[in-house]
Amino acid sequence: MPDARRTGVEGGIGLTALMVAAARAIETHRPDALAGDAYAEHFVRAAGVSAAWPVRPGDVPGGDANPLWGRLGRYFGLRTRVLDDHLLGSARAGARQVVLLGAGLDTRAFRLDWPRGQVVYEIDREDVLAFKHRVLDGLAAVPTATRRPIAADLRGGWAGSLLSAGFDPAAPTAWLAEGLLLYLPPAAERRLVDTVNRLSAGGSSLAFEVKLGAESPQVRASPVYAATRRQIGVDLLALFDKEPRPDSAGRLRERGWSAVIRTPFHFTRHHGRGPRPEPDDALASNRWVFAHKPGIDV
Repeated sequence: MPDARRTGVEGGIGLTALMVAAARAIETHRPDALAGDAYAEHFVRAAGVSAAWPVRPGDVPGGDANPLWGRLGRYFGLRTRVLDDHLLGSARAGARQVVLLGAGLDTRAFRLDWPRGQVVYEIDREDVLAFKHRVLDGLAAVPTATRRPIAADLRGGWAGSLLSAGFDPAAPTAWLAEGLLLYLPPAAERRLVDTVNRLSAGGSSLAFEVKLGAESPQVRASPVYAATRRQIGVDLLALFDKEPRPDSAGRLRERGWSAVIRTPFHFTRHHGRGPRPEPDDALASNRWVFAHKPGIDV
């Protein structure tokens, strides 16, 4: 079982990066895959805590009926595809900088077909980035964009480190906070959103994921949460920050941004693949927000 005292990707919130990597690996090998990540299974196998986790559909007990690797795994596969499309669309429209906030084991700097001159900044804790570099270096992975990793704690000050790495606040930027805000204290989320606004030129975008309100006891007892605890020892409910969440979309609108809020099920309908609503659904309160700062079309 995972040990909460471990650091990096092998303990606490770091374990969720391995969980999502395993889901991306499984998605990659599906015949109807929405996204592909050839590096994901190598991360899973490289960490002792996850070495025995499934990385292919045939490894999953119960197949798609498995609440963790079936339903939640397909959620992560759909989320990956939607955010891939968002970032590539922003880049092709002129956002030559991408900033991955809480990058974890994200490999978009390696696996996406970026326009020439694209720069991808990856911000996460030093221990997470060290693990990631060790695996990618062992695979002789070559990025498809200029990649600039930045070791920083997003609960504190990180803007100075980003600027020191060459980030240009006068240029349009595509920001991404994928699977991050759920775990941050509200004050840290507000600081992060304000920092993004301050550093964003016109034409910038920010995509992020949130949960709306507190979930009922029935939802908290759902098979998704129970299976995740039982199968890999990750208690998502214990990791989610328990304070009332700020209205980050509203905060951005107050600062002149537009914001479109979608459910995951909107994209399930669009792609014809992904999770569908069910009773006492652990995914029902999830929202994906796509915010844009006026300037140019992105």
